[in-house]
Amino acid sequence: MNKKFLMLVSLLLITAIIFTGCVPKGGDAPKDTGSTPATTDTTPAPTPAEPKILKTNNSSEPGSLDPALAQGTHESWILDHTFEGLMKVDPNLKVVPGMAKEYKISDDNLTYTFTLRDDIKWSNGDPVTAHDFEFAWKRALDPDMASDYAHQLYYIKGGEAYNTGAGSVDDVAVKALDDKTLEVTLEAPTAYFLELTAFYTLYPVNKKVAESNADWAKNANTHVSNGPFTLTEWEHNASIKIRKNENYYDVASVKLDGIDFDIIDDENTAWQKYEGGDYDFLTPLPQAVVAQMKDNNNPELIIGADVATYYYNLNSKVKPFNNAKVRKGLSMTLDRQTIVDKIAQGGQIAAVGVVPFGLPDENGKDYREAVGDLIEYNVEEGKKLFLEGLAEEGMKVEDFKNMVILYNTSEAHKKIAQAAQEMWRVNLGVEIQLENVDFQVKLDREKAGDYHISRAGWIGDYMDPITFIELWQSSSSFNDAKYNNPEYDELVAIAKTSPDAKERFEAMRKAEKIVMEDMPVVPVYFYTQPYAQKPYVTGVYKPLVNYPKLTYADINK
Repeated sequence: MNKKFLMLVSLLLITAIIFTGCVPKGGDAPKDTGSTPATTDTTPAPTPAEPKILKTNNSSEPGSLDPALAQGTHESWILDHTFEGLMKVDPNLKVVPGMAKEYKISDDNLTYTFTLRDDIKWSNGDPVTAHDFEFAWKRALDPDMASDYAHQLYYIKGGEAYNTGAGSVDDVAVKALDDKTLEVTLEAPTAYFLELTAFYTLYPVNKKVAESNADWAKNANTHVSNGPFTLTEWEHNASIKIRKNENYYDVASVKLDGIDFDIIDDENTAWQKYEGGDYDFLTPLPQAVVAQMKDNNNPELIIGADVATYYYNLNSKVKPFNNAKVRKGLSMTLDRQTIVDKIAQGGQIAAVGVVPFGLPDENGKDYREAVGDLIEYNVEEGKKLFLEGLAEEGMKVEDFKNMVILYNTSEAHKKIAQAAQEMWRVNLGVEIQLENVDFQVKLDREKAGDYHISRAGWIGDYMDPITFIELWQSSSSFNDAKYNNPEYDELVAIAKTSPDAKERFEAMRKAEKIVMEDMPVVPVYFYTQPYAQKPYVTGVYKPLVNYPKLTYADINK
């Protein structure tokens, strides 16, 4: 057969294919029934669903996303979505097992034995083990770590001694018995210890990752976590993105594909983005916006309950704030009711002590209601004490013109500081200056004692009054007022260690009365947490001691 004949046959075959169409592999050509011409299905393929990304704002750049080093809500809000402890707070606001499958408590209430779940992994695929918990807790207690929240592990036998340099890490009574079993022995029975294991300082850390890279928590590409979401992007001072952690044991219950946080400290700018549709959820809100939304009965406004106190630190290491009369005079001449009614306008309650409402006492009653009002508004008596205290320090009213109220950048904090400034000008005749700085800068300056008066706030870490009372113990890392009263310290020690509920609550009541007599801090109000939520967002819940939880939120536009 010659080449020309083969070429002709090939051309004829190609022509035939073009005009008849290709026959599916392994089957016959479609048959014509004679009634209607053969057709091709042109139905478009389903469009992939858009990822469900909830967009919101985190008002300040985190100082650290390492559980051992975090110290504020600007960090904990991210950590609470990227990590999980042995226990967690569920949508019913109950403390339930998280990484733990179950636990046992010894008859003397000193030893806790946690059994971990079988299906828990880190975001990089490593198994989460009891060794990670032991490592993380001892790491937070390591004096070289300089963790501000190390005191939350002092309840563990040997914890305080190791952290303060008086003991060894080997004496810290937390031990991984095997990969799935963690044994913890406490110094004294602690009724709220289970709840404490849901707090971010007690989150686990991947031992292998942390030991191989000391800077693992500083950037998204090295960050490893064990919670429902994982850190995927962190553009410092601009934005944070977290995405669903497919290795999370309860991933089937997580509806969102991720959460995008801007980092904008100006509340008005953030509100404009919410109002313009850029955000699905927002907290905090400008005070004027909260007032307007309340007046309009706007269904997007939710007033979240909080166990938290807004207050001013008075630096007792700086004259004249070392004088209790001066401190008391400032407190007695601050009109708290006007601040909550006319300025805060978010349903806050004028403070009557340092411990807010909502915490139970030994009888199951509200601790605050039982203790009563420890703060008095009395301008005449306050001015008398203030002037006496100034004279005792060899100072005059005019000397106060160099004193400064330090607050972190926020329209709300600015307005409250301006109100305090004006009240003290009118009632005491003093001129006080104002200074605003970034939140992390404020925290650092408070720790260094580089301030006169500073705006502060405290959200309870767990549902027991000691979470507030212990703040001003002389050894507390959060005693930014530099307060020191041995009697107060002794009462706090009793409240933290006594197995007798009546004794420990009586100690707390006495301690609060002492601190409110000495007034190293000026409580202003008990918080609420107003937040805005679009109608298509569901599943958000608000624990009393946490920012709103977005873990099980959903978007249905």
